[in-house]
Amino acid sequence: MTWRMETLDERFIAAARGRGVDALGQPARRLQARGGEPLRDGLRRARPGERLLLASYSPFRLIGPYREYGPVFLGAEPDLETLPSLDALLEASGGYLGDSMALRAYDAGQSMIEAAVLPRAELAACLARWTSRSDIAFAMLRYPAHGCYALRLNRDA
Repeated sequence: MTWRMETLDERFIAAARGRGVDALGQPARRLQARGGEPLRDGLRRARPGERLLLASYSPFRLIGPYREYGPVFLGAEPDLETLPSLDALLEASGGYLGDSMALRAYDAGQSMIEAAVLPRAELAACLARWTSRSDIAFAMLRYPAHGCYALRLNRDA
């Protein structure tokens, strides 16, 4: 694939864990996992009892009409597990990604130019088609029921 995964911005993670504030300057909530919460820093599901942070985050870099903030879970401590590959995420049933996901394509100005809700098994094919489109700068995977950010995919240079 010609996509590079981006989890959460390192400055955001440092602020949430260190100062306890999220991307909007609000206090990050500290809680214990019930199990199954999607950890955006580790691209895995939380285990019961793990210490988590719940914080507002935006995967957008520019100010504009599509920039939005939403809730994300991350570990209260650094995750020592190796991040899965994009191929592994797209293939794993019952893992970090759901059985269906919203996939959105954005241009360099961060305007959405295409979107679809697809079964997880069809995401790789859609991303492969998008690699031929020079107008797509990055894509995002979102959980369709809640609309929450799951993962940003940047085009390899």
